[in-house]
Amino acid sequence: MSSALSGTLPLIVIAVLLIPLAGLFAAADAALNSVSRARIDALVRAGRPGARALATVAADRPRHVNLLLLLRLAAETAATVLLAIALIQIFDRDWAGGLTAGAVMLVVSYVLIGVGPRTLGRQHPYRVGMLVAAPVRALATLLGPLTKLLILVGNAITPGQGFRQGPFSSEVELRELVDMASTSGVVDEDERQMIHSVFELGDTLVRGVMVPRPDVVWTERNTPVDKVLRLALKSGYSRIPVLGESIDDIIGVAYLKDLVRAQVETPDAPLVEVMRPAALVPDTKRVDELLKEMQAARNHMAIVVDEYGGTAGVVTIEDILEEIVGEITDEYDSGEVPDVEELDGGRLRLSARLPATDLVELFGGPDGENGREDDLAEVLEAADVDTIGGLLAQQLGRVPLPGAETEVAGLRMLAEGGKDARGRVRIYTVLVAPVEPAVPDGAPAERADQREESSDGPTRPASSPKRSGGSDHVRSG
Repeated sequence: MSSALSGTLPLIVIAVLLIPLAGLFAAADAALNSVSRARIDALVRAGRPGARALATVAADRPRHVNLLLLLRLAAETAATVLLAIALIQIFDRDWAGGLTAGAVMLVVSYVLIGVGPRTLGRQHPYRVGMLVAAPVRALATLLGPLTKLLILVGNAITPGQGFRQGPFSSEVELRELVDMASTSGVVDEDERQMIHSVFELGDTLVRGVMVPRPDVVWTERNTPVDKVLRLALKSGYSRIPVLGESIDDIIGVAYLKDLVRAQVETPDAPLVEVMRPAALVPDTKRVDELLKEMQAARNHMAIVVDEYGGTAGVVTIEDILEEIVGEITDEYDSGEVPDVEELDGGRLRLSARLPATDLVELFGGPDGENGREDDLAEVLEAADVDTIGGLLAQQLGRVPLPGAETEVAGLRMLAEGGKDARGRVRIYTVLVAPVEPAVPDGAPAERADQREESSDGPTRPASSPKRSGGSDHVRSG
């Protein structure tokens, strides 16, 4: 037994020495798969030792990584074979020695070659990479023909895309890497959300970021330049769509700087000579594609059309950028203003984005006893709008500005808002109040009936002219 042990001792020593060597190859492999060219270039500029050698190795990453894989497998296999030979001689049984060698190398390969060194290489990729880059280059020069031959054989057996560049091969892996960086504190939460937003641009359609048709501030082709200039300054928008026959016929876009120049140089010039051509895009276009097109054409606004060729809204570069950096908010859209706020005198302050159908529930009265529920339902059906702000715009026939007022089915609607963080005027809330006079406490029902009979009748839908009797009502708010 002692003689057999002494005879196999050199084999065991060599096998033990091959194990850390295989671990070194595994660590170098993991490090080279984790480094980035940009960081390596920064290390080269900083004059770090080994950075230039690492840059050379990273420039031909597939060749060197395949070499390290070959050397690791060779060292691991050699250690297993040597240990098996030694144990067979010690136990004097082939099956016992082979089984023991396999079990030992399974544990050793997993812990000392597979897990430990590779984790070290991933955690300190640049330090490990600069340390092993020069020896790896020398080995690649020495064993270059052999590695090329093995790569050719491998490509012939398993054809495909081949070696992937970088530590990830899909968008999902990159997003997971960003999440890991955020968890470890390398990337801030805002930066993580911004990076995810960039990826989501490819899945977002233009209809999801556009300014919808009811919120578009526009002007007609025959409007004088000075009036359009005042509209731009009052609304806070630097680009105003110009209509032809209707809202579905946008013939151009008036830019604020062009309006100012025309006001000074040619004040009598028609608007059609001042405006620029309008760029039309379908509402199903992907946002990332539109951003590239707008950057290439130096165009800041596009008119969004639906599948029927009608105007669905407008989209600007600023709208797309908000998808990346997040919506720019101010005190009006901080989220603290409720959708419904009760005021005195039966008035309600409603969010402009509240569904228009909520008006029926809020002002229709129990079981429709005030008769307004049917009028509201009729108006909403004719208006074909989704929000209260859209209803206000439809009734006015234009985009409402703060202070705009109209009457709908016996309700006085007053637009409230202001300028956002980008200087654009927006409507955030609508003050709604019933316009019929309240019946005093204890007043006979006949007086109320007489008052109703003397009125001009119920308000007609938006498509009909407003009744003349509306001027007798007291303005709310």
